[in-house]
Amino acid sequence: MAIELTDEWKQALNSAFVDGCPILWSSTGSDGQSALNFFGSTQTYSDHQLGIWMRTPDRGFLQRISENPKVSMMYRNPATRLVVQIHGEARRADDQETKDRVYNAAPEAEQKADAEKVGTAVIVDITRVVQRGQVVQSRD
Repeated sequence: MAIELTDEWKQALNSAFVDGCPILWSSTGSDGQSALNFFGSTQTYSDHQLGIWMRTPDRGFLQRISENPKVSMMYRNPATRLVVQIHGEARRADDQETKDRVYNAAPEAEQKADAEKVGTAVIVDITRVVQRGQVVQSRD
């Protein structure tokens, strides 16, 4: 089964920040300790990728994905009862075209928090999507 984010998932993820449904990310570095972070700039990048704008290019998440690219995220909207867990492999993307695209798609408040664009982009290649404990999509 291939990964193809549904329109419902795309809309939910792209409006998560504005809707007050922060997306929680998990990453694990070489020390084996996992860390959790909320990233308000999380967005769909393609049918099988997510993008995140990292306002500070030298913070922990970027270090951890350079050591171990496997990440996961959780989206939950109690009003709509939509819950989506996504697993993937993340990588830093410093090319200007990708950075511009991810920055420009981030919510306005996230852009204002990095008006000088000193940050960088992260692209996550989705490996599986989980709902209600069941894998509903996975990368072949």
